[in-house]
Amino acid sequence: MQPPSGSPTLRDIVLVGGGHTHVGVLKRFAMKPEPGVRITLICRDTHTPYSGMLPGYVAGHYGYDDVHIDLRRLAEYAGARFFADEAVGIDHDARRVLCRSRPPVPYDWLSINIGSTPRVGSVQGADAHAVPVKPIHRFNDRWQGLLARLEAHPGTTRVAVVGGGAGGIELLLAMQHRLGRELVARGRDPAELHFALFTRGARILPTHNARVRAHFEATLGRRGVAVHTGTEVVAVEPGRLKAADGRWHPADEIVWVTNAGGADWLRDTRLALDDDGFIEVDDTLQSRSDPRIFAAGDIAHQVHHPREKAGVFAVRQGRPLAENLRAAVTGRPLSPYRPQRRWLALISTGGRHAVASRGGLFLAGDWAWRWKDWIDRRFMARFNDLPPMTEAAMPAPAKSRVALDEEERDQAISALAMRCGGCGAKVGATTLSRALATLAPIAREEVRVGLHAPDDAAVVRVPPGKDMVHTVDFFRAFIDDPYVFGRIAANHALGDIFAMGAEAQTATAVATVPQGLEAKVEDTVFQMMSGAVEVLNAAGCALVGGHTGEGSELALGFAVNGLIDSGSADEDSPAGAALMTKGGLCPGQVLILTKPIGTGTLLAAHARLAARGRWIDAALASMGQSNREAAACLQEHGATACTDLTGFGLLGHLVEMTRPSGVDAELDLAALPLLAGAEETVAAGILSSLQPANVRLRRAIRDQPAWVEHPRYPLLFDPQTAGGLLAGVPAERAEACLAALQAMGYAQAAIIGRVTPTGEALEPIHLTG
Repeated sequence: MQPPSGSPTLRDIVLVGGGHTHVGVLKRFAMKPEPGVRITLICRDTHTPYSGMLPGYVAGHYGYDDVHIDLRRLAEYAGARFFADEAVGIDHDARRVLCRSRPPVPYDWLSINIGSTPRVGSVQGADAHAVPVKPIHRFNDRWQGLLARLEAHPGTTRVAVVGGGAGGIELLLAMQHRLGRELVARGRDPAELHFALFTRGARILPTHNARVRAHFEATLGRRGVAVHTGTEVVAVEPGRLKAADGRWHPADEIVWVTNAGGADWLRDTRLALDDDGFIEVDDTLQSRSDPRIFAAGDIAHQVHHPREKAGVFAVRQGRPLAENLRAAVTGRPLSPYRPQRRWLALISTGGRHAVASRGGLFLAGDWAWRWKDWIDRRFMARFNDLPPMTEAAMPAPAKSRVALDEEERDQAISALAMRCGGCGAKVGATTLSRALATLAPIAREEVRVGLHAPDDAAVVRVPPGKDMVHTVDFFRAFIDDPYVFGRIAANHALGDIFAMGAEAQTATAVATVPQGLEAKVEDTVFQMMSGAVEVLNAAGCALVGGHTGEGSELALGFAVNGLIDSGSADEDSPAGAALMTKGGLCPGQVLILTKPIGTGTLLAAHARLAARGRWIDAALASMGQSNREAAACLQEHGATACTDLTGFGLLGHLVEMTRPSGVDAELDLAALPLLAGAEETVAAGILSSLQPANVRLRRAIRDQPAWVEHPRYPLLFDPQTAGGLLAGVPAERAEACLAALQAMGYAQAAIIGRVTPTGEALEPIHLTG
């Protein structure tokens, strides 16, 4: 249900944060796309937890995927771009979101839903010695660390929870339930655990009725929890915390569930904030100081209708926020939203038991937990149980309702009209020059004419004693983030140079960019080339020119030139300077692969909404890792043959090496390093469109029918993007080479087989494992 293809980008809605409100916005735009509107989600984490199920996860009732919404997958379903990064500021004048590790992201309308941030810094020592619960999207890492420490702690462990609201009490009881069971499973006494609750209020659960409070007071007492009301924590040290009355209380672990406020970076914006740093919004959820910016969830303070920071409000703001964002981009009046005064709270007690609280209502029982479980699972199913993506599910193109000024209307008409072919399809010179103006490709002294003095062609001197190495690669975008795509495209193109043992010298780019308003095209070019230039610069490769045209899909490629010492292919070349070719394999060598495989099946699964976001994160990280250091390491350890894995897959590239080398090879399927999720997606029958062509090489496998059912067999044919290096290394140096590669950060580098003399069989590849 992505937006209609063929609609040029006219407006950008940027969502900062993957909170409960924004997942609702994404789902609504998925069900009803707005032609011409591009949505971008900026969030550091791919998986965002649902706060209502977090205590159940801590208690052990749910697994990780039960309580997390896969934002990358949801964004793909909605046709939105997912940028895995963190906002750190806003340029109000230029309408750009400033990010921690990528170029700024322009917006026409911006919405912020980042939750709250713990104010542990306001209490001496709390930042260093307490575990904050919020922001909840980062809680899992902290919880896993806390679990490990508690389970390894010998003898008595004192756990203190600071915060007497529903969140603090529910979390304490969940932790007590889980940790007690963990100790029993390890043959230890759960009585080793001592829990204490600290709250500066005169009573616990101040926003709930007396019967609810009495029930939890009794529950905490029955569970042996020491409750300290009227106790404000003013300092934290290792192993203890200090109350305002001067008394110290022992605490081996301290969990902070109070004193939350707005993110610090918001204070450097023009946004009106309340005393706690939350964004003040009016009834339409627009910022009171910048109507182009909306806010929702815990980060927002609805001035005319202040409410408690509870997940129920964030969830219910999804519909009005989506409607008002849609109204804003189409030039229609916005609608006010008034949250309800009373809401149902279902508070669990650690086990499968819960309390229902609403106004004066109090109900409790195991049935209440089952009710809560049903509500929570139904909510999660809305965002995780997504139908498979097929072309038949794509909506037909529709006329855009986006409100445009006269100049923008002219540009939109031009973008929709039949474009000229040939040079008429080029991106306008002004648009292109603006997009490239802030890029800073490195300078090389051999470049006589390049981007610093543009001409019809680049002029590059070949240094004395050097030979040229040439390669070219080009492919369409497989991920919706142009910056990340630019980095991977450059990395992919450089792979051939490094595989030869050469250094990269210059690159010329060719790109196609989808139509849209000039500002949108300009930003896409800028984002993509920013990522590419970062990679090229890191490789010492100067971008010297290129060509950019308009097309139906984003695509990028590079013609790359490299340098290698003249005569380096001679047999008497100095060690480490030899040209590595596919034909240099020798019997007795070991085959080393520097990166895991599986990008083809994973990207195919991503397009079909069948991959978990964290699998795609890991694949992108692998594709973004340069082969430069790996190539140098392989050379240092005597590699004589090398190639980079790309479209032909592992088997195809290995056959390309065995034929000219006059050798056979043995591959150990069990030793193949795989990307997370690749075996699962292959088992589900999800394969790259290039797989059938690669499978034709199965005739190169000896006793091939015996291996067809092996779960890893299909991955031999999986096409790779920016894959690792496959090299032949002397057996006596292989272990040292592998250790060096892993120390450099190629964590999944592995020995996957060996090179053997040519046998009597016609098939050069023998499988084991």
